[in-house]
Amino acid sequence: MYLEHFGLREKPFSLTPDTQFYLNEQSHRDALNTMLVSLKHSEGFIKIVGEVGTGKTLLCRKLLSMLDDVYLTSYIPNPYLTPAELKAHVAREIGAQVTAGMDTQEIMLAIYDRLLQLASEGRQVVLVIDEAQAMPRETIESLRLLTNLETEKRKLFQVVLLGQPELDELLNRDDLRQLKQRIVFSENLHPLTTEGTRQYIRHRLGLAGARRDLFTGAAAWLLAKASRGVPRLVNVMAHKALLSAYGRGSLNVDSWHVARAISDTEESSALGKLLSLRWHLLWPLAGAMSAGVLLLLDGGI
Repeated sequence: MYLEHFGLREKPFSLTPDTQFYLNEQSHRDALNTMLVSLKHSEGFIKIVGEVGTGKTLLCRKLLSMLDDVYLTSYIPNPYLTPAELKAHVAREIGAQVTAGMDTQEIMLAIYDRLLQLASEGRQVVLVIDEAQAMPRETIESLRLLTNLETEKRKLFQVVLLGQPELDELLNRDDLRQLKQRIVFSENLHPLTTEGTRQYIRHRLGLAGARRDLFTGAAAWLLAKASRGVPRLVNVMAHKALLSAYGRGSLNVDSWHVARAISDTEESSALGKLLSLRWHLLWPLAGAMSAGVLLLLDGGI
């Protein structure tokens, strides 16, 4: 692969949400701080919304890695659960005394007893739900009922919802207005700016072992336009651009390599595809012009 060629220890643009590569840029920083403060003060629901590929899962894992032993956390990456499955999951995660054959009311009482016990020990229960827009309506209502479990002074159970913009559409339903009213804090994740994309590329390359900027300024600019600042797309196209540069024996990634990556990525923006086409058309011309200059120099002109 290209690691040795570019002096890298590991792949800088893997799609795996590795918290080592977390970049504390503005909207992610705001969302992370909001979650930490809200959990510290035992608020109810917290909602984080972001488009596909904006780093919700990475943010979620970063949050979980920062919570100490005071918090008993449960992470649900796929919330397409029935109400019964949700209750069973919560009961299992918090260590509630639930046995086969218990009805819904008995399970709820067992969960409540365990939550009270944990509260008396100074523990705080947090349920983190990723891709929350996929949660069935009946399960969301069951989740709301779980958060009714509280004492006179504090919530026994907190929920962090992370989802795509469809989550807002779901919560705008009239029959879910009770849950929506319980969302104390809400944040939105935004795509990276052009400068933010440059910082993102530099940040990940540096953590992977690069000792210099591998992407030229023009290459990073083109990548920002084609990806629309969506981190997942930046990762996909930056990886392909590195492969292209490696294949041609180049020690730097320039605009032509990024243009090749853009043309090979269906999700590239229309502007990015147009710009990449321009680079494909101009590159042979630029090469011919360079060759002509070299011939003139060789002839002593």
